[in-house]
Amino acid sequence: MEKNCISKIKNEPKIKNKLIQAVRGQLEQRAAWLYLLCDEAGKRGLDWEDFGSAAIRRCGLGQGAELVKQGGTNSLRGLRKQLFTKPAQWVFEMKIRKSTDKELAIDFHYCPLVKAWQKAGCTDEEISKLCDIAMCGDHGIGEAYGGRLKLLRSIAKGDDVCRLYYHKK
Repeated sequence: MEKNCISKIKNEPKIKNKLIQAVRGQLEQRAAWLYLLCDEAGKRGLDWEDFGSAAIRRCGLGQGAELVKQGGTNSLRGLRKQLFTKPAQWVFEMKIRKSTDKELAIDFHYCPLVKAWQKAGCTDEEISKLCDIAMCGDHGIGEAYGGRLKLLRSIAKGDDVCRLYYHKK
């Protein structure tokens, strides 16, 4: 799977707990699947974004609907409680910046998906594309909560954090 490209993206974890590393490994495996699916699709003449974005958005919509059902609310505070739990915060080294019924702002200081794509030897351009596709799931989750997501900063694009901002009118 390795292509031997050198990524300039800075993405190193601070939390090194073995359990957290194991969970990150599972997320890296999923990210590797996404990359390999896109790579094979590209070899067959398909544009990564054309098929990948729609598929991942569908996944996010389904996951979001289930989270709304489980939490019994479509408030963004409910999204934080259902999806951005303490364990998730440790895995992605998150900081919750704001959490209200209508706004949810989170900084992610580490991304296991980006790490997987770096390990696979993806170029920084490919990592950015793969991130855009993967984020379609987060956009779908936001839609399921009746809101929208803005990605204000992105590790995959060279920023020091991923800054997610969910909002509702």
